[in-house]
Amino acid sequence: MPNNTPHLNKSDLFKLLSGRFETEAKKLSQIPNPELLQDANKAAQRIAQAIRNNERITLVGDYDVDGVSSTAIVVDFFKQIPYPLEAVIPNRFTDGYGVSPSVLQRVHADLVITVDNGISAIEAAKICKEKEIDLIITDHHTPSEILPDAYAIVDPKRVTCNYPFKEICGAEVAWLLLGLLKKELSLSIDMKQFLDILAIAIIADIMPLVDINRTLVKEGLKLLMHSSRPSSIIIRDFLNKSNISSEDIAFNIAPRINSAGRLEDASIALDFYTAQDTQTAYKQFELLGQLNNLRKETEAQTTQEAIRSVNENDKIIVVAGKGWHEGVVGIVCARLVDKFGLPTIVLSIKGEEAKGSARSIGEVNIYELIKENERLLTKFGGHKMAAGLGLHVKDIEAFTKAINQSAQKIPEDDFIPKEQISGILQSEDIDAELLSLLEQFEPYGEANLRPTFLIKDAEVVSIKLMGADKSHSRIEVRQYPHQRTTIELIAFRRVFEMPENKKLTCSYSVAKNEFNGRISPQLLVNKIF
Repeated sequence: MPNNTPHLNKSDLFKLLSGRFETEAKKLSQIPNPELLQDANKAAQRIAQAIRNNERITLVGDYDVDGVSSTAIVVDFFKQIPYPLEAVIPNRFTDGYGVSPSVLQRVHADLVITVDNGISAIEAAKICKEKEIDLIITDHHTPSEILPDAYAIVDPKRVTCNYPFKEICGAEVAWLLLGLLKKELSLSIDMKQFLDILAIAIIADIMPLVDINRTLVKEGLKLLMHSSRPSSIIIRDFLNKSNISSEDIAFNIAPRINSAGRLEDASIALDFYTAQDTQTAYKQFELLGQLNNLRKETEAQTTQEAIRSVNENDKIIVVAGKGWHEGVVGIVCARLVDKFGLPTIVLSIKGEEAKGSARSIGEVNIYELIKENERLLTKFGGHKMAAGLGLHVKDIEAFTKAINQSAQKIPEDDFIPKEQISGILQSEDIDAELLSLLEQFEPYGEANLRPTFLIKDAEVVSIKLMGADKSHSRIEVRQYPHQRTTIELIAFRRVFEMPENKKLTCSYSVAKNEFNGRISPQLLVNKIF
């Protein structure tokens, strides 16, 4: 349980949040020039040439939110040129990840452009060379030492790339490249119109909400409130709020968009984004909602099975199961990280092969740990906090031992979760003024977490279960014995039972609750100690 937690008033909290940002927020006009991205000019010139020469262009995306968002932005841009573009999003189950040889079998093009994938597509690049197809890779994942032999590779994480801010998602790389293509073709397309989709991609891909990401998300969420894009209208109607926050996107929209690629086919999500009217967008959104519900059920069952397989003595949890749906292993991974507080790898076994996802915690670089043991893998890719990998079933045990051996050298402090408790608030400080103060520092997310507060040894007055399946708890507490007033905490997806001593210590965050036109603070339980 946290000790020596400071007591905070609103003035202390303002100072604490202000200290997170070294410089003033950037304006859109201050976003670094896309020409600083290595190969971006070369790529833009080649795409422009293909358009002028009426060449066949195929776009290859990815099935997660970032990949689908990247694809949607490029598809929309090409519609406005207008120029025919074939867009392919690989199917997780039949194609595997990215611009794979199986995807290239059905591609007939002079130019192939990837978005949010391709940095490890060595084999695909060879096939493109053989077929005399020019391959332009746009990606944001960490490259290996050997790069694909492509016409151009636009990736800020290339060692030789001078783009000043490296932590951008695939959709941002694609958007920046399109900015250069617009200039190359002297088009009058307004690049700001794509910020609604871009914001969703940045939030969903857990990019740090600092520097240009903070600016783009802020402006994108504003645009989402009045954009005439049918998908944005549906999102707005569904959320039904006077202001959309990054958390609304992270918890309510991103999982829906993700569910298509996880369980069925990401084209469902792409059709939602690119719908020409609200009726079509609504139909696709409904379908995404159904898939998301199915995803939740599948994930809950797999999580329970995975928990039973965990060896808590390991520093890196590795679990594998036959028949686990490969579309939910990433989320199960995140659930295990939350429960055990350790980096986790969850693998789905099919025949003699296993593939899955890795998620990290604190300062542990899971990508580097996996890379150190790549001799035991058939494939891998990703970044510091998340990765994907594949290996032979016979090597799972050896890989588990090896990665845990690699983790021995990591300092214990690196395993401490980043969620730090800001302090203890007085009940009377939880009001509309506090909501306004918190709002000034939005958007919250990676590298700018919503502040978390501690309530210590509070008296539990009552507990009510909520929701259709009574799986959420509404907990009424009295913070100090002398107080008459009580405060209410909401614990989503948690059935809280009255403790024997009727006391509660937990961390919580403060969110805005809008109901019947009335705005009030809502206290959301993070962790019960």
